[in-house]
Amino acid sequence: MLKRFREVGPGVLVTAAFIGPGTVTACTLAGANYGYALLWALLFATIATIILQEMSARLGTITQQGLGDILINELQNSIFKWPLIGLLLVALYGGNAAYEAGNLAGGALGIAAIFGENALLSKVAVIALATFGIIILVRGSYKDIEKILIGLVLLMGLAFILTFFVVQPSLLSMFDGMFKPTIPTDSLLTVIALIGTTVVPYNLFLHASAAKTRWNGPEGLKAAKSDTVISIGLGGLVAILITSTAAASIYANALSVQSAADMAVQFEPLFGSMAKYLLGLGLFAAGLSSAITAPLATSFVVSELLKVEGGEQSVTFKAIGVSILVIGCTLALTGIKPLKLILLAQFANGLLLPIVACFLLFALNRKNILGEYANGIIANVLGCAVVLFTAALGARLIFKALGVL
Repeated sequence: MLKRFREVGPGVLVTAAFIGPGTVTACTLAGANYGYALLWALLFATIATIILQEMSARLGTITQQGLGDILINELQNSIFKWPLIGLLLVALYGGNAAYEAGNLAGGALGIAAIFGENALLSKVAVIALATFGIIILVRGSYKDIEKILIGLVLLMGLAFILTFFVVQPSLLSMFDGMFKPTIPTDSLLTVIALIGTTVVPYNLFLHASAAKTRWNGPEGLKAAKSDTVISIGLGGLVAILITSTAAASIYANALSVQSAADMAVQFEPLFGSMAKYLLGLGLFAAGLSSAITAPLATSFVVSELLKVEGGEQSVTFKAIGVSILVIGCTLALTGIKPLKLILLAQFANGLLLPIVACFLLFALNRKNILGEYANGIIANVLGCAVVLFTAALGARLIFKALGVL
């Protein structure tokens, strides 16, 4: 078991990407507003993430190509090539821009937790985060601080685990919430947000690109799978604990969450007056980590689909990432309340997921590139189940908005 923990790599990067301010916010709001009722959505999301990310890691490990490379090559002679690539580019670029706005707003929310709600300070924090992210992307020094960022995010996860044991949520209620799926009134958007904050579409591209640099060929598959299950499993556990802690400390006391200070309440049983500083630091670190990962993944996707030469050091690669940061910063400065902006970004992710997952399943069934490592019946059934379920949730929300349901 210790050996498997030593083998973790790309999976940790994926986990650090989805344990961002979006996860903390969406899970806190889910627990604060609906108690334990939506834990099933997080359990499903964690399992779905493991299923899809394992496919992505397998694709990169075996083919030594990114998901974008595979798609552009396989669609080379198809009349659907450019329409599908155009759809993917628009969906991922737009989705990641919205997601980036949520990351930056989440990081600024951390500053608000420490110093109090202040519109000017929040805007300065957003601009500072975006500027720092641009410097890192342009200088290409993300890997130099990656361990520090992941460490800070993991520390926040540890804080939630410790708080969970202090607050002592009802284990019976937790199991009911996880294994008896219900969708309370007006909770559908939150359900999609919980799935969108865990099964992050751009991570499917990021994982394949990261796996091909870590492992080479079939001999790396076992390590890649262990890395995926351990890293994402732990991330999913943290998300479930965050929701349960909020349910026991905020929902149980009929409190409401309107600001970062309200979110810090769940830390108070363990950290007292230090709670707001812990939450602030955690949100800021999580926001910065995810704010860098999202544009980095977008650069990989666009570069692979458009066959940009020069790799990570090319001007085009860096310009793509910087543009996502600029757009995200602009959206975050619009004045929309951070909590709403973050939840909207996770909602966008939830709607985008079925599209990206379909592309992944298409690639994983190409035996001409994967041979015996292409998807089997079980993998395809599980993958299709994830796609159909998430698509059904999105469709239900759209129909409900149109008054059909």
